[in-house]
Amino acid sequence: MSRSHHLRSLSALAATAFLAAAAPVLAAGPASATDADACQSATVQYRIVGADGNVVGADWTSQGGFLQWDTVPGTVEVRLAPDQSVGDSCKYPVSLAEYTAEGSNWYTSGHQAMVDKATVYLTAKDVAGASDAQHTWQQLKVKSPDCYGQIDLYGDDVTYDGGTGEGHGPLPYEPDNIMTPYHLIAAWNGGDKECTPSTPDSPTPTPTQPASAPPATPSAPADSTPPAEESTPPASPKPSTTPPTSAHVPPLQSTPSATPKATPNGGNQPLAETGSNAPIGLIAGGAALVIALGAGGVYAAGRARRSS
Repeated sequence: MSRSHHLRSLSALAATAFLAAAAPVLAAGPASATDADACQSATVQYRIVGADGNVVGADWTSQGGFLQWDTVPGTVEVRLAPDQSVGDSCKYPVSLAEYTAEGSNWYTSGHQAMVDKATVYLTAKDVAGASDAQHTWQQLKVKSPDCYGQIDLYGDDVTYDGGTGEGHGPLPYEPDNIMTPYHLIAAWNGGDKECTPSTPDSPTPTPTQPASAPPATPSAPADSTPPAEESTPPASPKPSTTPPTSAHVPPLQSTPSATPKATPNGGNQPLAETGSNAPIGLIAGGAALVIALGAGGVYAAGRARRSS
């Protein structure tokens, strides 16, 4: 075999090795990134349903604000507004909570105490559409208050009862401007009596004077001049506002795993799994090594023939 033919054979062998190693990378096209976990906020609609199953007041709405109830909203149906794109894995918690209060509106509600709470989770099947007549919507039911109260519809599953553990939050309290629940969609206030009757004051006994004691003579006031009028009026209380409301609620966040998983690439996120992290440099280096070994073999063979 001639020297040139031997060199061509080794070069062909090296090229074959390089193509075999690089073929899986060259054949792999870019993979599309999935949006399974990219859940966006969604708009919630609600309506109040009476004991007879009929709608009370306005039909489906996203109206927020603090409303005075004519009929206590004991049952509220909820759904996701139409024309929204919701992923199959997305969930939206919606809660209804009832509180006792010290007054019939937010400004007089004072201290509140949670009485009842219900939560449902809306998904893609709860998006309003063309077949609404045959659809059964999810319902939230709480006890009906029989005194001053407040009912909140909000977009998370936290229990705002004043607890400090996981899943609990602070009670709403108007004097301290504690505007909970968060993600409030709408609220209702009402009632016509106190929730806890006030304890009547004990009558104060009237002291009796001894019979021998002379009647007391009223003494003249030390200064009969009337007090001067205040030149500076008392400061007026700052106006209070109701908590903000919005029907645009966030999706349920998944709970992170307690044990972190090992992450390749030193924790750096791969580029949408497009194959750009494949070891191309390592493959090319291996192919170069094969070519170098082939050239070395040709050189060694040539020296052996010249020395023979």
